[in-house]
Amino acid sequence: MTVATAASSSVSPTARQVWIRTRGLLLAVLVLAAAGIALAATHSGDRHGRLDPRSADRYGSRAVAELLKDRGVSVRVVTTLKDATSAAGPDTTLLVTAPNLLTPDQQHTLHTATTATAGRTVLLAAGPPSVRALVPGVRAESAAPVTTRAPQCSLEAARLAGTAETGGVRYSSDSLDALACYPADGLPSLLLLRHPAAGDTVLLGSPDILYNDRLDKQGNASLALQLLGSQPHLVWYLPSLDDPSASGGGEHDDGGTGSRSAGGENSFIGLIPSGWLWGALQLALAAALAAVWRSRRLGPVIAERLPVAIRASESTEGRARLHRKTNARDRAAAALRHVSRTRIAPLVGVSPQDAHSPATLLPAVSARLSTADDGLRELIFGSAPSDDAALVLLADQLDSLEREVRTS
Repeated sequence: MTVATAASSSVSPTARQVWIRTRGLLLAVLVLAAAGIALAATHSGDRHGRLDPRSADRYGSRAVAELLKDRGVSVRVVTTLKDATSAAGPDTTLLVTAPNLLTPDQQHTLHTATTATAGRTVLLAAGPPSVRALVPGVRAESAAPVTTRAPQCSLEAARLAGTAETGGVRYSSDSLDALACYPADGLPSLLLLRHPAAGDTVLLGSPDILYNDRLDKQGNASLALQLLGSQPHLVWYLPSLDDPSASGGGEHDDGGTGSRSAGGENSFIGLIPSGWLWGALQLALAAALAAVWRSRRLGPVIAERLPVAIRASESTEGRARLHRKTNARDRAAAALRHVSRTRIAPLVGVSPQDAHSPATLLPAVSARLSTADDGLRELIFGSAPSDDAALVLLADQLDSLEREVRTS
């Protein structure tokens, strides 16, 4: 009967209760996973070969590359920083499709290599971190929507192209040699900086004019051809995470200048592309908020009635097994002596407050039994037993002492 009652009154959560508590969270995780898979499958084909001059997909750039070749411009695709910096020269345009993907050391190496030549460098959608490293003195501002805009500047390439689909990152500079075109909300989305001894640098806030499906819109084709076709050679640099220079394991070649990057080693944080750190920080914040939301609120301790009645003998045996498992003979002996003193004290006329005082209890027991205090002191207030046999002997002696006091 007791076993049945205990089983029916168990406080452990059942499988059904666990499922009810966690099904909402599991459903949310399942929905997020399904949405991620669906988005990845939907956009995987469209985004294949993004800004790749060999790709004919809608986001590829094969159309502008073929038009440049028809105009006599050689197009060379590179995927490593070493190839990009070694190919830079006075008769070359270096197009960097993803400057934000470069590590700080890579950006420093690229800036050093490009300032030593008299060619042109074109940076697509360069954000604040990469702009500070690659184009000192220029500030990247918040992005604006990509839409049709007029050039509103004296740059010949922009005037010939006319309106074009521009926008994205906007730029500002205090340099007198800067030409600001296609303003968006007061700031240009195309900025050209002339350097008399080091060529020029073009900052284009959005790469939309280079996409295959946008090239025939407005003056996109004209603007793209004039920005990228001003030199007889075009180096199309597609940065990637598997570039050996991104690992920081060795020295970086500064575009054939014979110099090496200082230190030769990068920190782990320095290897992470800009923007990824902010993403990791947002994920960590979301995880912390989820933990706070799902955490248990601990209040004051509430006394609850036991679901079943437990016999005193079962409780005693359970505590004894715990003491035996941990070899807590000292605690077991202290408990036995404490109970014996509590029972003997009222039999010899000692108050409960003085039951555990040797100076009060021992004389009273000795007078009752006419025995010496030394043996009683060791028995009632002595040290812990050294082994289990001594503990059993102590229990028998305390039991005999209590019976003797009762019968005397």
